[in-house]
Amino acid sequence: MDDRKKEKLFMREFFRKTGKAIYDYALIEAGDKILVGVSGGKDSLALLEVLALRARDPKQAYSVVAAHVAVENVAYEVDGDYIRQFCKRLGVEFVCRTMEATVRENSGKPVCFVCSWNRRKTLFEIAKECGCNKLALGHHRDDAIESLLMSMMFNGTIASMPPKLEMFDHTFTLIRPFIYLTNEETSAYAVYRNFKKQKKNCPYEQATNRNAVAEIIRQMETLSPHVKGNLFAAMKNIQPEYLP
Repeated sequence: MDDRKKEKLFMREFFRKTGKAIYDYALIEAGDKILVGVSGGKDSLALLEVLALRARDPKQAYSVVAAHVAVENVAYEVDGDYIRQFCKRLGVEFVCRTMEATVRENSGKPVCFVCSWNRRKTLFEIAKECGCNKLALGHHRDDAIESLLMSMMFNGTIASMPPKLEMFDHTFTLIRPFIYLTNEETSAYAVYRNFKKQKKNCPYEQATNRNAVAEIIRQMETLSPHVKGNLFAAMKNIQPEYLP
């Protein structure tokens, strides 16, 4: 199979899986105005492009706005002009905000948690200002699996990243249309589409429990090559009668 045909088949499957997640979980409805959080990484760029391209079909009847939240006091750097031009090519409105992620001493909260919480809060504010009723994030299946194990290992709870989360008395919804896709697939999409990488990655991202858990999952795959699929399936196959 030549490379061109291989890419075409991959793209078809990529869009199919996204569409299936949207259908299975009723993530998007007619009249929705969706804010897409764009960090500048491969997952968020892919999500924005896929949702924007799907929105061009009149039958979809929804619109998309993109938002990027920059963090002043964390030493990572994205190409803001690239994201802006990316949105312009897609015909998507782009909103950019800058915030600070201040971590109080002795708070016990890691920088990543505080930064993520504040960025999410800022995205909610932008969504309200733009009249968006949904926020779409680029988390994929591997993110959900890692979050499940992290929750069990460090918090003693069974929780993860739901594809659809109703918030604020059901007046706002957070959605994850990539929930059926893997990190490998979003990485391949970024390569095919020639996405530009961030100028400088966050210095804290390698010091998180998520990376350690991802390594544990890789080790588990040596025992069972289907471990990721099984862990994801387990979240919808809970048998409470066999639990304490």
